[in-house]
Amino acid sequence: MTIWAPKPIKRPKVLLVDDEEEILVALEDLLDDEYDILATTDPQQALKILAQHKDVATIISDQRMPGLNGDELLFRARKISDARSLLLTGYADLDAVVSALNQGHIQGYAHKPWEEEGLRSLVREVTENSLAQRALKTEQALLRGLMESSPVGLVFTTAEGQCIRSNRRAGTDEHGRDETVHFVPALRDELGEMREAVRHSGYEERLIEEELPSGQGEGAQRWHEVTRSTLAWPQDVPSHKAWQVVIDRDVTSRVMMESRLRQTDKLQALGTLAGGIAHDFNNLLGAIAGSLELLEDVVEVGPEAQGLLENARGSVQRGAIITKRLLHFGRPQVAKLEALPFGAFLEGLRFILAQGLKTPGGKVHSALDMSAVSNDLPELWTDPGQLEMALLNLCVNARDAMPHGGTVRISARVVSRDKDGLPPECRYGEAIAIDVQDDGEGMSPEVLARVFEPFFTTKPVGKGTGLGLSSVYGFVRQCHGDVQIDSKPGQGTCVTLILPIAREGERVNSKGKKGLSKTAPRALVLDDDETVLRVTSGFLAQAGFNVVVAQRFEEAAAEVAHAPFDIAVIDMRMPDKDGQSSAEDLWALQPSLKVLFVSGYSHTDALPEGTFLLPKPFGREALLKAVHGLID
Repeated sequence: MTIWAPKPIKRPKVLLVDDEEEILVALEDLLDDEYDILATTDPQQALKILAQHKDVATIISDQRMPGLNGDELLFRARKISDARSLLLTGYADLDAVVSALNQGHIQGYAHKPWEEEGLRSLVREVTENSLAQRALKTEQALLRGLMESSPVGLVFTTAEGQCIRSNRRAGTDEHGRDETVHFVPALRDELGEMREAVRHSGYEERLIEEELPSGQGEGAQRWHEVTRSTLAWPQDVPSHKAWQVVIDRDVTSRVMMESRLRQTDKLQALGTLAGGIAHDFNNLLGAIAGSLELLEDVVEVGPEAQGLLENARGSVQRGAIITKRLLHFGRPQVAKLEALPFGAFLEGLRFILAQGLKTPGGKVHSALDMSAVSNDLPELWTDPGQLEMALLNLCVNARDAMPHGGTVRISARVVSRDKDGLPPECRYGEAIAIDVQDDGEGMSPEVLARVFEPFFTTKPVGKGTGLGLSSVYGFVRQCHGDVQIDSKPGQGTCVTLILPIAREGERVNSKGKKGLSKTAPRALVLDDDETVLRVTSGFLAQAGFNVVVAQRFEEAAAEVAHAPFDIAVIDMRMPDKDGQSSAEDLWALQPSLKVLFVSGYSHTDALPEGTFLLPKPFGREALLKAVHGLID
């Protein structure tokens, strides 16, 4: 409870008005030990003083004064000041005093000559009353301002739930009405439960969900933080009969932010877990893929066996894509751009995209139409892995937007595009627009305006992360492209990815390079996984390298100390020493050593200058392209 009290440092002001100077001097001598005194012999001047000094608490005026009597002066004073008033008068003026008292112009009077202690006591009483009334008005103004401007709902009620005061229905007299009319229907049942609980506990707080009409985003929910507590009023009543105050706050933004933070924590944990398994899993895939390539070089295979090899290679590629997708979900990657023939690339994704359109249980069928994509399109400048994930995300979104099934159409076309700041690998003036169109429910303008926000989703809890379109947008922007969405409720959605076209000659084919010079270059391969070691060294040996292998850093250091190497291929993650530390120690032995890092883990740290990171699993072409790039 807030209790007003005047600050002891600031003394109340008293205005003295009397046409006799000696009376003013006597009054000032009597009162100046408790009050700040203003004094004048002119009633008109007194009105001007009041206009300038709004903090005057008490006016003490003589009744009989030339030009303006005291009762008339105090009547005029009430129009410009809320100060309380006392009249000093003789017995002959009692009729005027009684009239002024009856009309409320004054709060008391004293006879001349006065009794000092009696007058002191009267002035003190009137001044305290004046200050108390002024404080009450201030409190009322503050409460009114709080009720009218507060962003939260405030409702004061009786213990039985009858409204006393509310800021929810301004301009209406709600006193005595049921409290529930001031709240949305979703809160009403719980408000009754809270009222009964507060009668015994004194305080109750709940977080209550309100379901909104569909299409309003954020899961179509609004969250209310409702607190209810008892007030120490009316006086002398038991707590279960005391009045109560209900505060209703819209905390939707806070709840959604907390949910996003929890989601971020989950993604970070998933990224750590994914990174931990990806290294070993990619080592296995790399060993399998490399062994298949080497097997083709040493064994004659017939058509049937070739088909089996292609099937195995395709399975390895799908496994690698799954690992990359898991790593990307936990830790978004920087785009690694290269020239890409979109028609052949998209045809290779037909199976994966079709699988993405299947619903759990297979009860709803959605078709995939890619017939409008030509193989004659120019090559894109993009990241193949992230483009695959973007198309898969768009297909999954399209499937979810068609609860009764439909067709997802993917098409591509060359469009004009003037964009500054393109890298030299890109063609100016043109781009390729990739359309992913569905027959779904479409989106409202409100939802459409927020679709690229991270964690924004209209799907039910547990059905979506809100990261799909935001990750698509981030990837396309890394590729120096744009994303456009055309959608209307009931008319489906078309998402257009606009990606730059690669200049001719950007594709580099390293396959078939068997050597660098007449003298075979020396390559050191440092990897703790024996199967990967065998495959990597096999690729390099077939390309004409003189290869030395090591499974531990001490072995590699001994080889470098014995004779220099042209390049070292180093696994980034080994039991005894990480790849970067190994490279630094090897540079101490041979500063000119070229280093190619390989890893099945997701790395975001900056690499030493002059090095390159090749992700596992990799094939012969990717390995030789990276090696030649460093040495040449």
